[in-house]
Amino acid sequence: MAGVLDGLKVLSMELMEAVPAASVWLADWGADVIKIEPLTGDQFRGTKRIGGASVYIDIDGALVNPRFELLNRGKKSIALDLKQQEGREIVYKLAKNADIFMTNNEAKALANLKMEYETLSKINPRLVYAFLNAYGTQGPDKDGPGYDRVSAWARAGFQYLIGEPGSTPPTQRSGMMDKTVAPHILAGVLAALWHREKTGKGQKLEASLFHSAVWTLSGDIQIALVANPLPKDDRSRVANPLWSSYRCRDDRWLCLGMLRPDPYWVPLCKALERPDLETDERFNSMEARRQNNLELISTLDEIFATQDCDYWEKRCRQYNLIYARVQNALEVTEDPQSIANNLFVDLHHPAGHVPMIASPIKFIENPAEIRGPAPEIGQNTEEILLEMGYSWEDIGGLKEKAIIL
Repeated sequence: MAGVLDGLKVLSMELMEAVPAASVWLADWGADVIKIEPLTGDQFRGTKRIGGASVYIDIDGALVNPRFELLNRGKKSIALDLKQQEGREIVYKLAKNADIFMTNNEAKALANLKMEYETLSKINPRLVYAFLNAYGTQGPDKDGPGYDRVSAWARAGFQYLIGEPGSTPPTQRSGMMDKTVAPHILAGVLAALWHREKTGKGQKLEASLFHSAVWTLSGDIQIALVANPLPKDDRSRVANPLWSSYRCRDDRWLCLGMLRPDPYWVPLCKALERPDLETDERFNSMEARRQNNLELISTLDEIFATQDCDYWEKRCRQYNLIYARVQNALEVTEDPQSIANNLFVDLHHPAGHVPMIASPIKFIENPAEIRGPAPEIGQNTEEILLEMGYSWEDIGGLKEKAIIL
């Protein structure tokens, strides 16, 4: 079955995770995505360890990078030396019939390689050109480098706000904020395509890791714009103890999420087998619980510490409370909800069976699908050039000049 974006032609001059995380959804949804790489390949291909741990897995003797596969599955790869004019000419010919060009290369590099919007839009005025950088295209840091850990997680406020007061600022998981900016890019690209549908004109759109992170944290930053900033989370002093986490007897944590606590107070007391608390004047209203929050937090800490997390999960489910066990990554892969909703799908990789996380949007009429593994560096270069009308003699000449692999 054709994907929902069948026929859409995408060029992605991408590296690492942010733009690849956006273009891989396009590939899953049926678009023809060509990954433009230097002859040395996307630098993420060479990342062997993250956080001290290897990113490779051994499948029947073959080393596979599942994170690279996740973000590059179903794409084609063309490897070019864009410092040479003949290499650039190949991209220009591809751009003439492309719908989208996406990149997170630095602006100076794009200008030096003549891959900026001003050049490509003259070749194809209908082209939608998406550019991502760390800090935006204006201001003192517009050309500054920055991975998501720095320009999004730290500078936008996440690292400060998350974590208990006085604790070491927590680090983000690798690539986490890259995955946050990716759907922002995707939304912009699809909106620009709709505008082109009405006007016939393409356009450039800009995104930054910093701005996307500010938007993601807008619940806090919007308040800071107009009033006093919200305080950091502090589990030991939270005003609504039904919106907090508690340690169970087996050292597992249970997260409660009753944002509107009054309707859940009596059910919670029943789940905790503490009917005496239902009418306790210290706790039987939201205002009373706020005024006596420290005492209630201490009481709940003592109660949850008497049983294992499994026990409290069953009690919470029985009384229809809003809760979740704090899970590790392995538990997420085994979660019945993950399995029932097909969050994981099989990738048919030459090395063998590789389960992958599915695209999070489900199209009922045109389901997304993984159309193949991530390509090797320049795996499709000859195929793409032949489709463009290059002869084998032409291809041989390009190889002799080290313009292609």
